[in-house]
Amino acid sequence: MIKSIKVMLLPKNRAVINFVKLAEKSRIPAEVKYTNPRIKYDGIHWWISVGVESVATITETTGEALGIDVGVKDLAVLSDDGQTRYANINKKSSAIKTQKKKQRRLQRKISRKYAKNKKGESYCKTGNIIKSEKQLLKINQRLTGIRHNYLHHASIGIIRQKPSRIILEDLNIKGMMKNKHLSKAIAEQCLYEFSRQIEYKCNWNTIGFMKADRFYPSSKLCIVCDAVKKDLKLSDRIYKCGHCGNEIDRDYQAALNLARYAV
Repeated sequence: MIKSIKVMLLPKNRAVINFVKLAEKSRIPAEVKYTNPRIKYDGIHWWISVGVESVATITETTGEALGIDVGVKDLAVLSDDGQTRYANINKKSSAIKTQKKKQRRLQRKISRKYAKNKKGESYCKTGNIIKSEKQLLKINQRLTGIRHNYLHHASIGIIRQKPSRIILEDLNIKGMMKNKHLSKAIAEQCLYEFSRQIEYKCNWNTIGFMKADRFYPSSKLCIVCDAVKKDLKLSDRIYKCGHCGNEIDRDYQAALNLARYAV
């Protein structure tokens, strides 16, 4: 296994060649072809990324399709028999709440410093402001890391159910972000990142992946009689069909409809 990588950085006035130790020594294979190396700086850390050629493992699936309904109340609701749910970590996690509290306080502190050091129409960025902004950047990265780690745990848990295919909604994220009441909650859910992780992990495990049509009424379609309830509101968490009397959780029914979408 590879224990370190030789890196060459080329700033404007000098060249540096050195070895960098890897944090995950056992996860990077040695006898493979590496391509497309990239070096990125996020304001605090330097990151090195390389492409590695690998062979996809063939997964023995259960032969059943799995529908996933994503949203703001819960990150994901699955169509399995156990009605598996992955909660919204931004509402449940104490780590998220603690970091967001620090974030709010630090933002107010930076705003006061800018107002105090205002000179005419311009703002003077002092050394203390730069230090505070770096602290704020660390908090933002910490929040992003917690959320993405949770997405990885959720996505790998879904893949380990070994369905024959997975069906997700094709959501209009850009359009949803225009709702001023829900835009912050939608952004914190990282729905695009969750969809991206599900898709590439399906490809790695030879599991079929499909996105339902954007206008498919998965939430409004009755799973029993196929009637469409056009007046369903976002606040209606229980679906009540006026034709057959079916009462079911709206998110679970949406997942069931997505599971049979391909059929």
